[in-house]
Order: sequence, then structure tokens, then C-alpha cells
Amino acid sequence: MTPNLVQAVTVGVLVGAGVTLLLERSLTRVLLGVIMLGNGVNLMILLGGRAGAAPIVGVTAEADMSDPLPQAMVLTAIVITLGITAFLLAVGYRSWQLFGHDEVQDDLEDQRIMVLAERDEVTRGDEQADEHTDDGDDPEQVPGPAGPFTRPDGGTARGGRGGAG
Repeated sequence: MTPNLVQAVTVGVLVGAGVTLLLERSLTRVLLGVIMLGNGVNLMILLGGRAGAAPIVGVTAEADMSDPLPQAMVLTAIVITLGITAFLLAVGYRSWQLFGHDEVQDDLEDQRIMVLAERDEVTRGDEQADEHTDDGDDPEQVPGPAGPFTRPDGGTARGGRGGAG
């Protein structure tokens, strides 16, 4: 069986609507997006398999058997989607209990980045990375407030991760 235009459009609509809903802030819409995206992908996987009779050795000729792999993959995807749906329902319910709504709020770091973007500024770490020259120091190693620290064994190391002094 080859997929016809209606089936292909159905897959496209389900996946497109699912992705669009995933980008919303409401957990209810995110949940609906996960369900629609999962159904669209499952339908796409099923349409990719070969149609035929039941794949039972000895009952059906090998040339007439359907491909069992897409069916197994879809069953696995259904279980995974069910688990994600249950988790998102629990998160949405808890959010509704605590805050009275299910909208995901920005955290402090997101708000700080938005303020910097509105002012068209970069963070201090980005400016230092632009000015950094290759002098042997690792730019990701940030010294503590007092500079190099002393390890418990008496050695010294730069930054906060330790290492050979």
C-alpha cells in the first residue's frame, strides 16, 4: 500500500499543529501538541511499512507478509507518548494547584537575557571572551573571588574545578 495524498496531508497537519502547540506557554497546549505530534509521527511510521498479511511464519508466504518493524516502533512510541502525557498532566495539575494557571513563566536568567537583548548589550563574560588572547589560560576556568585557591593537600590550582597545581 502506498500512502495517498490524504494520508500525507494528515501527517503534515498533525505534525505542524503539534509543533505549533509545543511552542506555546500553556501546559495544556503543550500537552495537546505532544499528543498531536506523537500521533502524526506514528501515522508516518505506519505509512512507511509494507502492507500485507500477518507476519506469522508458516501461515503466510514470506512475500505476502507485512513489515512488523513499523508496528513494533509505533507500539513503543505509543507507550512513550502515554508516559509523557501522564507526566505533563501531573505537572499541569500541580501548576494549577500552586498558581491557579498552567502558564510556564520565565525564570530569572531568561528575564536577564531579555533585558540585555532589549538594551542590545552583551554580558561581561562575552566581552572578556572577545578580548581573550591565547596566553595558555583556559577561558572557561574562572578564578574564585580570592584568585587561585589552596587545595586541602596544600597545592594550588587556578579556578574552581581543582586539578594538578
